[in-house]
Amino acid sequence: MTWQRAAWSIVVLAVAFLAIGGAWLLTLPTPKVTALATIPEVETKTTLAALGPPKRRDRPLIAVVGINDATETTDYLTPYGILRRADIADVVALATGQGPVKLFPVLTVEPQMTIAEFDARHPDGADYVIVPAMSRDDDPAALGWIRQQSAKKATVIGICAGAKVVAAAGLLDGKRATTHWYYVDELRQKHPTIQYVPNRRMVVDGGVATTTGISSSIPFALTLIEAIAGQTKAVQVAGDLGVAHWDARHDSAAFTFTRPFAVTALANTLAFWSHETLGMALAKGMDEVSLALVADAWSRTYRSRAKTFATQDGSVLSRNGLAILPDRVATDWPSERRLPPIGDKPPATALDAALRAIAQRHGTATSQFVAMQLEYRRR
Repeated sequence: MTWQRAAWSIVVLAVAFLAIGGAWLLTLPTPKVTALATIPEVETKTTLAALGPPKRRDRPLIAVVGINDATETTDYLTPYGILRRADIADVVALATGQGPVKLFPVLTVEPQMTIAEFDARHPDGADYVIVPAMSRDDDPAALGWIRQQSAKKATVIGICAGAKVVAAAGLLDGKRATTHWYYVDELRQKHPTIQYVPNRRMVVDGGVATTTGISSSIPFALTLIEAIAGQTKAVQVAGDLGVAHWDARHDSAAFTFTRPFAVTALANTLAFWSHETLGMALAKGMDEVSLALVADAWSRTYRSRAKTFATQDGSVLSRNGLAILPDRVATDWPSERRLPPIGDKPPATALDAALRAIAQRHGTATSQFVAMQLEYRRR
């Protein structure tokens, strides 16, 4: 019968696909973790000097820019939250256009200004421009504004795959740089004059800085605080965040497309019947850095997606005055699918706790899979 032949054809194709896929998986490497090499003191001093503030203002002006349709959650919120917490600069969250910024993979925020409003208020430009990863590297409004800010002598900082946006703006040609491990090859292929620097969480060259993956926004923000306000201030903020070290040490070989990574991605995607939406209650004054890290982590399992909820409509102000829009208005969320409150946990502690909880709910392989995406060296 026709349907029987069709069914057998599907089975044969599925078996062939699995056989080919299995052979491909066997070609992938396994993870490698090595000791982190010490950064020479002269290199650290050079980095801090290169990030030092200009003298045109009493307080530096830092702009975090995103596109409205999709900007990476942690890349956007973490530098904003840490730098506002430090209170050593004026920090503003921008969008290229009117309306909310839809963050990826989770959260929606109201920007404090558009780039046009920022330009009207600050015609001489920012001192630092932080560029997160975006859903597209060729957004004309973002690229044009970043170029203009660079021409006005702003230090441009590409966080994670934000390096691709900075490169598309033409600011990395012939310079040393880094980016998220997943995008290194793409960056080098599209921009062959870039000099990729391995084993560094951050690289600064000629008025442009770049970092490795998503979690590197924490050490970079602390490095910028140290460059602006000194080591004592950076140590104080790092203690508040639960971070012991924030230098440029990094093991690039530990982050790559490995066999366990591919197997976990495939298995979790195929287990569609167990996918779930987990609720996170928004609370006034909650730390936007902890919120970003935890929501981001849970939304990268390929098994779960975090959604925020609040008891009433309208935005909820974070610790540092950023308006966060809930995904849903609800008085409660089913307890078995509700993430525990972040509370007063320091951001680094909140991330570690989230990864442990992911391991308990979805297995150690999934927790490691998430940490790999965040380019986070588990503590």
